[in-house]
Amino acid sequence: MLRLKLERDTHLKLVRNHHNGVHHAFLLFGTLSWKHAVVCFLVCTTIIVTTLVAVGIHSICYDRTNLPDLQAFNRFDIPIIGHIYDVNSRPLIAMASECRQIIRYEDIPPIVRDAIIAAEDKNFFSHNGVDYSGFTRALCKIRIKNLMGCLTQMGQRDEVNSADIFPQGGSTITQQLVRGYFLKTMMAQENNDQLRHNQALARALSYVLGARTVNMMFRKLEEIRISLWLEEEMQARFGSKRRAKEEILARYASLIYLGNGQYGFARGAEYYFGRPLATFTAEDADKAALLAGAVKSARYYRPNASQFQRVLQRRNQVLALMAARGFISPVQAIGAGQRPIETVMQRKDKTIAVSAVVDNVLEELKGLRADLNENDLLQGHIQIYSTVDTRMQEISNQALEHGLLMYENRHSGAKGLIQGSVVVLRNSDASILAETGGRQFYKGRSSVYSDFNRVTNSLRQPGSTMKPIVYLAAFQTGIFNLESMVPDVPIIVSMDEWQNAKWISNCDGKFKGIITLRMALAQSRNAAVIWVAEQIGIASILKTARTLGIQTLLHSYVSTALGASEMNLLELANAYRTIASGTLTQPYVIRKIVFDSGEVIAESRHESSPVDVGGDALSLIQEGLRGVVRMPSGTAHDLDSRGLPFAVMGKTGTTNEFRDALFVGSTYGTEGITVAVRVGFDDNCTLGAKETGGRIALPIFREIMLNAYNEKLIEPAPRFPVEMEQRINDHMNDVSVRIKTLTQEVLHKMDTW
Repeated sequence: MLRLKLERDTHLKLVRNHHNGVHHAFLLFGTLSWKHAVVCFLVCTTIIVTTLVAVGIHSICYDRTNLPDLQAFNRFDIPIIGHIYDVNSRPLIAMASECRQIIRYEDIPPIVRDAIIAAEDKNFFSHNGVDYSGFTRALCKIRIKNLMGCLTQMGQRDEVNSADIFPQGGSTITQQLVRGYFLKTMMAQENNDQLRHNQALARALSYVLGARTVNMMFRKLEEIRISLWLEEEMQARFGSKRRAKEEILARYASLIYLGNGQYGFARGAEYYFGRPLATFTAEDADKAALLAGAVKSARYYRPNASQFQRVLQRRNQVLALMAARGFISPVQAIGAGQRPIETVMQRKDKTIAVSAVVDNVLEELKGLRADLNENDLLQGHIQIYSTVDTRMQEISNQALEHGLLMYENRHSGAKGLIQGSVVVLRNSDASILAETGGRQFYKGRSSVYSDFNRVTNSLRQPGSTMKPIVYLAAFQTGIFNLESMVPDVPIIVSMDEWQNAKWISNCDGKFKGIITLRMALAQSRNAAVIWVAEQIGIASILKTARTLGIQTLLHSYVSTALGASEMNLLELANAYRTIASGTLTQPYVIRKIVFDSGEVIAESRHESSPVDVGGDALSLIQEGLRGVVRMPSGTAHDLDSRGLPFAVMGKTGTTNEFRDALFVGSTYGTEGITVAVRVGFDDNCTLGAKETGGRIALPIFREIMLNAYNEKLIEPAPRFPVEMEQRINDHMNDVSVRIKTLTQEVLHKMDTW
């Protein structure tokens, strides 16, 4: 009985201490004595170590399969910063997967080189890629408790056999470079409980040590193997061990992460201290030590880390190592260690929202070269020079924000939700001078280039801005001109392919009767344009739209004349640009691409040709659109009545149920510009009664035009032909005379009554 009680008590005690590392070995070996347990543990450990050593020696010394390609590495092909530049070659935006600046060995000041060597690899210039003296130190740091835990829990997937066994650190500069350049994928995949290697040995070791540990061990072996091979190859390429080491150190100093999104010592120096790395001297030992100290763990030791004392301690540790290696004197180390840590205040430079521009650049890039994509820009392999003018972009952004704010002041519930877009084209060649694909802050988040670009990606109805295309088609028949009489009377039409009929009404709910086509266009009379569309046929309207450069397929039913077919804002803007300039081409945003090799790709596909519009049709529609602004009853007369100091033409647009408000307009000829504005909700809900293109979009257009010409961003606005302006004057005088005569007749009749 006593024996049974003792056995039971012993068993309960062992169960209670199951998670205590002290008893792991006893649980494994059951009732064996502690001496036998120790012997078994040592035997297992010896077998594991011997196996690893054998595999390691074979891999390192004899295996030369699956080695990486060194061409990119030899070219110093490390990801840097790509830029998109504006039309004046000023940076619009810097883009990088890693914010980095490449430096050569000779660009690294001696004090910085010494700090790196002292902190990371004191034997760098003497070893062949691996410092074997560090192996003994690493073995002494093996976490025995965790190793015993793995042995006692073989095959189980829990936090015990996932614990780290081997210490971190101990890698040479070459190994760190190999890890960061060649083994990124292995590094990303190793820190989980899924075994990444399918060899029998890996599976067996995984059963004993756990998948994470085995992943790390195999990655370490690969790291050592490539490091030794790399140094051999570099020495053969550069002719001496010293030159090979210098090249490796330069690549390391350009690659390593220093915190806050900064890669490489050059970027780190400018970011943390506001100084080029090349300006560092022996007097900057403290700063060099700070940068070198951050390499160990940028999260904890970067110069502006929140844990000031920890950073200070790490800096002084590096200074002590520099003194111990003889790089600086003890007196210098003490003096540098007494200096306060001073980093520059990181200010956010004023940036211009160019998310839509970037989106368009990346999309156009795909069509220029099949072998180029966004990644080439993010890694700095290419630099892109765009057609965008920085100041014009800023003007467009601000004008849209001001216009949306005015709308929000009338509709408080729309605050932060109303959206808009703007595009500005140069008339001569359709180059994009500005492109705003949405508001700068939407639903509490700042815009980025991956956001929805409402200039190019949003297909929406153009509303009444489609009417000039209908009238241009009518002018091409030779039957109609601006003085042609058209009926503005109730009319019923089939609106779609299902032959659904609808009575057409005007925005004001009234009909004018028989009026001139000039007045029908200026006042945007719906009934009149539908009548004209039925006379000339929808096919001729679709053909004219294609002639003006619209590529989106439009519906072949008569409601297209009222803007029922969808298109994007860039297409619509280009159609008006074609009307204003008389030249046909497609919009573009990339001027040239410069490779890191210096090769230049100049984009030359954007040649203009005269638009294929016969007779006087083009000048007639130009005059009609000028009348929209000049005539007192025109929907855009506000531009003229408020004293716009240069001549423009254009057309307002309001879609069904006030869902979208638009204005598209131009200054005259090839020397002018075209601006298109659209405002609406993304969910296509109504803007509200009386929220028309003339009320919402036109003020945005006016602000852009005024600022662009006032700041002389483009040549002075050309004048419209004198005879064209005179015909508009004559028409307005005739209308004035008729109104005066009609008024006198009405007054005379009232007197007789």
